[in-house]
Amino acid sequence: LETSRCQCFLLNLFHPLPETSRMDSQQRRTQSTTLTETRPRMSEFTVRSTIISRYAFTTVSCTMVNSGSEAREGVFEMQIPAAAFISNFTMSIGNKTYYGEVTGKEKKHSSDDKARHKKPPSPTDGRENGYETFKASVFIPRKMQARFLLHYEELLQRRLGKYEYTVSIRPQQLVGRLRVEVNILENSGIVSLEVPPLRNSKHKGNGKVEGDVSSPPSTVVGHTKTLAKVTFNPSVVEQTRIARNGILGDFIIRYDVNRELSVGDVQILNGYFVHYFAPTDLPPLPKNVVFVLDSSASMVGTKLKQTKEALFTILQDLRPEDHFNIIGFSNRIKVWQQDRLVPVTPNNIRDAKKYIHNMSPTGGTNINGALQTGAKLLNDYIAQNDIDARSVSLIIFLTDGRPTVGETQSSKILSNTKDAIRDKFCLFTIGIGNDVDHKLLERMALENCGMTRHFQEDDDAASHLKGFYDEIGTPLLSDIRVDYPEDNVEEVTQNFFPNYFNGSEIIIAGKLINHTSDSLHVEVTASNSKKYILLKTDVAIDLPSRNDIRGVPGLEDGKGDKNYIERAWSYLTIKELLNSRLKTDDNQEKDYLMEKAKSMALTYNFVTPFTVLKMREAGLHSEPLQEEFISPSTDGIGEKLQSLQGHKQDKQRIKISKTSADGDPHFVIDFPSSKFSVCFNIDGEPGDILRLVSDHKESGVTVNGQLIGAPAPPNGHKKHRTYFSTITILSNKPERSYLEITPRRVILDDGERLLLSCDRSAVVRSSSLEVSISANSNVTVTIQDTISFVILIHHYKKPAPYQRNHLGFYISNSKGLSSDSHGLLGQFLNHEVKLLQESLNTSHQQVGQNQTEALKPGPTTNLKVKGRLVPVVWKQRRIYNGQQEVDCWFAKNNADKLIDGSYKDYLASHPFDTGTSFGTINSL
Repeated sequence: LETSRCQCFLLNLFHPLPETSRMDSQQRRTQSTTLTETRPRMSEFTVRSTIISRYAFTTVSCTMVNSGSEAREGVFEMQIPAAAFISNFTMSIGNKTYYGEVTGKEKKHSSDDKARHKKPPSPTDGRENGYETFKASVFIPRKMQARFLLHYEELLQRRLGKYEYTVSIRPQQLVGRLRVEVNILENSGIVSLEVPPLRNSKHKGNGKVEGDVSSPPSTVVGHTKTLAKVTFNPSVVEQTRIARNGILGDFIIRYDVNRELSVGDVQILNGYFVHYFAPTDLPPLPKNVVFVLDSSASMVGTKLKQTKEALFTILQDLRPEDHFNIIGFSNRIKVWQQDRLVPVTPNNIRDAKKYIHNMSPTGGTNINGALQTGAKLLNDYIAQNDIDARSVSLIIFLTDGRPTVGETQSSKILSNTKDAIRDKFCLFTIGIGNDVDHKLLERMALENCGMTRHFQEDDDAASHLKGFYDEIGTPLLSDIRVDYPEDNVEEVTQNFFPNYFNGSEIIIAGKLINHTSDSLHVEVTASNSKKYILLKTDVAIDLPSRNDIRGVPGLEDGKGDKNYIERAWSYLTIKELLNSRLKTDDNQEKDYLMEKAKSMALTYNFVTPFTVLKMREAGLHSEPLQEEFISPSTDGIGEKLQSLQGHKQDKQRIKISKTSADGDPHFVIDFPSSKFSVCFNIDGEPGDILRLVSDHKESGVTVNGQLIGAPAPPNGHKKHRTYFSTITILSNKPERSYLEITPRRVILDDGERLLLSCDRSAVVRSSSLEVSISANSNVTVTIQDTISFVILIHHYKKPAPYQRNHLGFYISNSKGLSSDSHGLLGQFLNHEVKLLQESLNTSHQQVGQNQTEALKPGPTTNLKVKGRLVPVVWKQRRIYNGQQEVDCWFAKNNADKLIDGSYKDYLASHPFDTGTSFGTINSL
């Protein structure tokens, strides 16, 4: 007895009856109607799931009771996500237990095997838009019960900014004990958790529900920062109010996790790693898109109407920097705008809507001709126009049928399409209704870096189409590559991705081979609009025991390594092998990929297209069937998951100029040619914004620093302390841009806003600007390769009342700043000062080298600055986080006479004030 993964899972088990219960064939025929009318009662239906870092383990338990005087047929039926893998199935019928064993599928079944299986149902019976049906049919002896336990696993995919976990609640009768329990553990932190109303459409949609948006009755949701528990436990009365036939619908949980633009969330456990990458706060890339729409006769009615409605909305959502065109096809190919893509303007959108509105269904379906026309149109546009180098080009292809005109052979259409596209852009395919060639559309998308979706013809088709476009309508990054040291990892899943779309997620997994290393180096490179981005970090590898998670459902005691990361790796690897096999035409390669996928599926007990689940009897004296599920413990959650989140790195010591403003704030100006330094303090007020560098008119650069206040230390002479909480760097040459830096994050805006976290190493590079973040240490800003600033990040683990997280500002390279630059630091960059001392017969250098003499009471030492004499005393300062001691001449009284004007002349009106002289205020 076996079941395999295809369009539908079928299991027919006819339990042998005692001799006294057997009947002849005539009696069976007489009883058949009675059996269908008096089915066993379902006393219990329970679904328990644990989701650990997006990987979901689900256990479905169902108990049926035959209280009648004769054997009755019991049918256990469960819809599961098509992307899920069944990992086990067990039954207990009367006093016998049957357990599932995953074995390799043979190419040919014997006649006995065939006799035991029913013919697989049609796609509409067994597969509903991303769901498959598992079905087990058994005869339950009189006065006995049957228990079913189904286990399956899946890796949740992020779409439109949310993970969606769905459980089908369709027991087809009212159930005395019905319960759904879902536990979610996300070490990054759970956000936006929601439980929408039950979804009970015949064909699954995108979850949008009009009207009532409340959770199903009896739903209880509770969660902490990293752990959530959701239960659904409706009484029989509540079930009746939802659906008297027991078909309640889909119970859905949607959530997201905390994330930011960084190298991502890397988790490591017992020699395996999984890497989640989904940056936010990135500006969209421009799109070059061609819509290829089926207008054949079969599209008549609802399908074409829904397609038009969706396209009207999609066109309205195109951005001003996008370019587009539309192709309608039947047996004829009709291009809206010949030989070009047009920009998004109100007039072009209006004309495009008119063109779509006038499309009428007629003729056959020339899929090959339509795709060739669309590919040529897009290729010619890319080749002949000076398009944005970072723009994303794509074709969105929609059809409801199979090829009937022109080239109709699928293999030829596939090869022609691949030759036409030539890896220049991606193809996304959409199938509507029951007549489409699913395999053709799926393979076309896979071979050309796209995705495919299938929707049924129903009233919601327009929202489904729009939902799919929303998934791919906002590209944020292109040419994403994720690298790890070759001598540290092996068997890494796909690590290059042509595009990253807003609301999605890139997932990579692999095995660690260097067991002596204490960290894993990770680098992510990508392109974003006009910027090149490099993100990098080292992830600590802890002892395996610290990250072991016990009690995961579906992983029985004694069966392999209880490692959810390893299972996520195996899940991704098998999926990629299946996709690779689908894409290739080489029979030898197909066999190799099949055997490799089969071997891994057998190792991890997954039911795949190449494995089957055979049922074996455990014996008459087997233990009663128990549900193997333990709820996850909340104890030590932060220690159990090794994540990149919050990982500390050693701060790098940086070699830069002493010229700086750091601490309370203490200013240091280095004069290398005079071989001494000058220092001073500024006693500002909290909220003051100080001009540090003002060279807006010449080099185009301005640096302002905003102060934050803190109480003064006990027994101190100050009324309060002040620190730099924000450094703002503005530049208008050759392009206008600004940077806003705090101890937590960096905002870069050069017409497109980019948010970076200071606790992640990253490099962002454009034509004239580079920003490099060393995690939790410093930010280096380089402008046109001639100006460099370094901002030190000061974090306190346990700050005293007078301490605040703050920044230090250091000038590393000032060659690009003009001789007219000003500001508290900028005014000294191109000027020298002289050191004068009355009465003592010592040279300037001798004074600078003899601290003892300089500090003795007596004749004063002065600096000569622009004709002004400034009294100074000898001091020592610590810079670079206290790592270096600086000897300097200190000017008192808020640098009176040392700086031009007074302290108040250096107050900016706002962080973006680019005023270059006293009394003049400009803005970028």
